Amino acid sequence: MSHYDFKSQRLWVEQDIAEKIAIPCDRAQSNYLLNVLRMDEGDEMLIFNGRDGEWKVEVRPLGRKKCVLVPIEQLRSQPVPNASDLHYLFAPLKSARIDYMAQKAVEMGASQLRPVFTQHTQERRPKLDKMRSNVIEAAEQCGILAIPDVTEPVTLSKLLESWEDGEDGRHIIFCDEGELGKNPLAILDSLRGEGQSVPPLALLIGPEGGFSEPEREQLRAATFVTPIPLGPRILRADTAAVAAMAIVQAVLGDWTGE
Repeated sequence: MSHYDFKSQRLWVEQDIAEKIAIPCDRAQSNYLLNVLRMDEGDEMLIFNGRDGEWKVEVRPLGRKKCVLVPIEQLRSQPVPNASDLHYLFAPLKSARIDYMAQKAVEMGASQLRPVFTQHTQERRPKLDKMRSNVIEAAEQCGILAIPDVTEPVTLSKLLESWEDGEDGRHIIFCDEGELGKNPLAILDSLRGEGQSVPPLALLIGPEGGFSEPEREQLRAATFVTPIPLGPRILRADTAAVAAMAIVQAVLGDWTGE
């Protein structure tokens, strides 16, 4: 297997991938490859489907509007389990900013994205299909082999109820503006268990207006929740997501090299 090729174009496909078995591109994919990237017969690129690893393929046009991809070599096998296991829970934002948030969450290592309705949530109808498209695009660009899940929205109260009934020991970190003055790095480091093991984690980011006081009390009362601050300045929700994920990945996640 070769090292990661960060220069070649990458494309996610739904089909199974096997050597020399041609994969037909749909209309949008064909247009992108032939007319936007202007690929021609024999040009090479990378594909992945979240199951069969990453493959080098040859582009073979079928006229001006269609093409197939022929796998010629597997470059990376599918990791089992997937490298990152960080769930991202967030209050839905308005369209353009939720697009940005979804892309950055994937780049920062989120393995699942789940909208959570809070008292101050303004956007009540997140477009999950569009969010999934942004997730796929981000996965293509950042080199990961698995597509993070986008799950159905849930209210904060129901989320906490279901978590208490058994979420396989996953611990929620929530960004709490009421924790100013504390060191988030020390708080996160304290979550390591015996033998330096780290529980599976979820990160919860509230809406622009923040969590209501009853919500903060409910969160802080749960034994599976840990609040952390994000510094002395008020951050937009999409900025807070990137900042919080960076801290979590640096202290407990896949930036540590462990």
